[in-house]
Amino acid sequence: MMKRKIAIWRTVAACALFAFTGTAVAHGNESHASNAPVAKEQKDWGIAGEAARSTRTITLRMTDDMRFTPDRFSVKKGETVTLRVENKGRIMHEVVLGTPATLQQHADMMLKFPGMEHSEPYMTHVAPDKAEDLVWNFNRAGQFEFACLIAGHFQAGMRGIFTVTE
Repeated sequence: MMKRKIAIWRTVAACALFAFTGTAVAHGNESHASNAPVAKEQKDWGIAGEAARSTRTITLRMTDDMRFTPDRFSVKKGETVTLRVENKGRIMHEVVLGTPATLQQHADMMLKFPGMEHSEPYMTHVAPDKAEDLVWNFNRAGQFEFACLIAGHFQAGMRGIFTVTE
């Protein structure tokens, strides 16, 4: 609960800074990768994974035509996978894992506050011509989605589906 409150206050502070200064604090062309320890929080679509336990790598490519390649992938329940996220475009893109409802909610917030700062283990922001790794343990079966939630990208159809099988 405390981590959620801190995350909310960070978002509020970033939004206030944006409103006051007009300066976007999150989605320039810089990566938000960090070497800080990852806070593991169980989500409907899994939990942060450890790179040493990753059994394979899936490469997701993003382009300025607002598409992912591939736009779907499948993993087995319990599998820890490294998602190698490559930005082949000339503008910033991101990958966020979630349910359709959580992604829609986040996308709506991004439209209201396009400069909001955010960083969670289930997302990665990738600068043009760069790549970042997202390591995730897919410990919940079901069908979920991934998307770029930068304002306008999600609305243009920049999303995909991942399936976690038993």
